[in-house]
Amino acid sequence: MEKRVFQKGFAASLASILLPVIIVAAIVWVVMFALNQAEESSRAESLRMLEEAVFRAAIHSYAVNGHFPESLEHLTERYDIFIDSSRFVVHYDVAGINLFPNIVVLYINE
Repeated sequence: MEKRVFQKGFAASLASILLPVIIVAAIVWVVMFALNQAEESSRAESLRMLEEAVFRAAIHSYAVNGHFPESLEHLTERYDIFIDSSRFVVHYDVAGINLFPNIVVLYINE
């Protein structure tokens, strides 16, 4: 009885090498995409929380003192708001002591 030895063709051997590589690359891409989404969600939540803290502090100051704080520094010192200046820029512009200040919080891209 004669045994036949089958040799893999070039395409079959290439496919057996590339298939695991493609699968691993797809898994890595999915993990990286999920991490990026989580980071963006965390960044948006941090931005929202800082903006809300500044708004609430300004409103609280108006309720207690009868006027809005004259500067962002006064607001952060008095109401213990921490602004990470490496991540956020806060624009606080007062038009008048009885007018709500223009408050803009922006995230700094690295």
